[in-house]
Amino acid sequence: METVYFLGIDVSKKQLDSALTIDGKNYHQDQMENTPNAIGAFFRNMKKRFGMKSSQLIVCMEHTGIYCLPLLDFLTKNKIKTCLESALQIKKSQGISRGKSDRIDALRIAQYAYKNREDLHYWEPQRGVVQQLKALLVTRDRLVKIRTQLEVPIRESAEFIVESIRKDMMKNCRRTLKTLDLDILGIEQAMDELIRTDPRLAEQVKLATSVSGIGKITATNMIIATGEFTRISEPKKLACYAGVAPFPHDSGTTIKGKTRVSNLANMNLKKLLHLAALSAIQCSEELRAYYKRKTQEGKNKMSVINAVRNKLISRVFACIKDKRMYEKIYQHPLA
Repeated sequence: METVYFLGIDVSKKQLDSALTIDGKNYHQDQMENTPNAIGAFFRNMKKRFGMKSSQLIVCMEHTGIYCLPLLDFLTKNKIKTCLESALQIKKSQGISRGKSDRIDALRIAQYAYKNREDLHYWEPQRGVVQQLKALLVTRDRLVKIRTQLEVPIRESAEFIVESIRKDMMKNCRRTLKTLDLDILGIEQAMDELIRTDPRLAEQVKLATSVSGIGKITATNMIIATGEFTRISEPKKLACYAGVAPFPHDSGTTIKGKTRVSNLANMNLKKLLHLAALSAIQCSEELRAYYKRKTQEGKNKMSVINAVRNKLISRVFACIKDKRMYEKIYQHPLA
């Protein structure tokens, strides 16, 4: 059996700190610049020094956005097994810890990889078209937030500020708001074109948006979050990831809390699903009747809305799995 090496890497903008182990006890630490040339040289020297092959190496790092890209590109091209974990996941696994530095963080990441070696999930890059779509979506979200920051205060100031002053505020922002609207529209058109030209994306968006309340932006976010419904392939797992899965909160005889959702979530997706649920309650007779019935029974309104969010997730997954448009009354072909 080949020796397996576990390499923990702490990623920052300018440098990468590493810690290598084979037994979880002895560690070899190093540092390199976060550039393609420095990364390539580091791995060549490490392989030569320890006499290892790429197949013997498992690299683990925290997800730090764009700072990871040069390293991920190298690891992908060289077919090196890679684990991309959230910083919180690694931190929670360490128990009580004291002190922090890039060097210590690299060591802790390597310890995490070794300790969880039997349960590691290896990262795989998304298709190029999905990466493009994600970049467009991120840019759109930023522009929408900027527009909201400009628009909402002006609108809400109508009752509190002299009208002439409010008009001046609006005049000063009008050109910027118009430009933002045009930029957002341009990004949405580019997204539509990407989706239209890719059969898999086009089919998944079409199926997802057949569910009442699910629009293109929500559908696109779900596709990216789930890795085109492959990385996350079950509705309960997406509900957990989006922070809409209810969990019990009780212990023994003294703690008897209400079942509630977790704050550890993709907050953007959670917000979109909330808006989708509100829309579905308005446009779907079935869900509107469900909402009224449950609230009349005394159920908390937010709990009912959360139940609708889970229904929407389940319906989208059912449509994707069966490759069919959503139907209110559906007869399974094997029934």
